[in-house]
Parts: sequence; C-alpha cells; structure tokens
Amino acid sequence: VVALAGLLQPRTATATATAPEQRTTAQHAPAPAPDPAGVEFPLECGGAGTTVAKKASGDLDGDGRPETVAVVHCAAGSGTPPGGIYVLTRGSGAAPRVVATLVDPADRKTVGDFAVRDGVISATLLGYSSLDVPRCCPDQEEQASWRWKGQAFVRTSGDLARSV
Repeated sequence: VVALAGLLQPRTATATATAPEQRTTAQHAPAPAPDPAGVEFPLECGGAGTTVAKKASGDLDGDGRPETVAVVHCAAGSGTPPGGIYVLTRGSGAAPRVVATLVDPADRKTVGDFAVRDGVISATLLGYSSLDVPRCCPDQEEQASWRWKGQAFVRTSGDLARSV
C-alpha cells in the first residue's frame, strides 16, 4: 500500500504544478494596441471624412498596455491638408478613444517622418511661413518629440521652425 501511494503522488504533484503555470502564461498575454479605425477624432472635415495617414504603437505611459499614436487628416482630393497627432488608449473591454492631442490641425502643420520608440513619439512637422505659400509645398520644417511625464505628454524637444 505504501509503495502504491508513492507511485500515485508524483502524478498529482505534476498536475498541480502544471495548472498554475498555464494560467500565469494566459494572464500575461500582451494586450493588443488600440485600432484607430472607427475612432471619432476631434477634427472638423466638413463631411469629407478623415484619413489615418500613419500609426505606431508602444507602451507610452509605463502601464504595461500599448497606446496607439495616429496621424490623422481630413480626406482631401488635392493639396496637403493639415493633420493632427492623436494618442489613443483603450480600457478593459472599452472601445479605443483619444486621450491626447499632440498636434492640433488648427496649427496648420502636416506630419512628415513619424515614429514611436522607447516611449518617445517623434515627428517632423511641416508648415508654411505665410498664407502666400501654396498648400502643396510647405516651406518650414520642425523636429518635435513628446514623452509621458506624470499625468500628461510633454514636448521634450523641438527645433524652431526653419525654412526648407
């Protein structure tokens, strides 16, 4: 009877040790980044609709869940429409939503190069020196970056606008 009990015990111990390990793995699966499709952006387009031109994701605030940064502008047939840079998040079971506007389209900038790396959002912002400059051809360039600090995104760099 003692020998038989010894043979049965390791199976029980093995099964017990395996079950919690499987649960732990399932609990730590990475959350998907918010998808900007279908998000209502704070952008007035006069019925033309919006276009998500670029997007990138990363954990920007250190909470272990990825945020998505989207470059969005009005759908335009020609020219270079100004765009906005928006940060999206999603709570548990909630739809993605805009939590920050880094570049407001009212600033009349377009976004060139754009990236999210190591918690930093960086972008090349293109603009116009005057209203006389055609909207197809920005003549100013500015490098900008943002990082999460405490409770908000803070612009951490940005060269003054220079002619291109």
